[in-house]
Amino acid sequence: MDLTRGLRRTEYTLFLTAVLLVAAGAASGSWWLIGFGAWALIAGGVIEMIYRP
Repeated sequence: MDLTRGLRRTEYTLFLTAVLLVAAGAASGSWWLIGFGAWALIAGGVIEMIYRP
């Protein structure tokens, strides 16, 4: 598998996970879900900034 393709898939997975966790946390009022969603978003952003061809 191509490294760029794998990283792109990882980025999209992290961004989708972040959206789902933040939405679930906001709906249930659970701050730890929002926090995990924020960290997933940060991780996806870091991968985007560092490994972008």
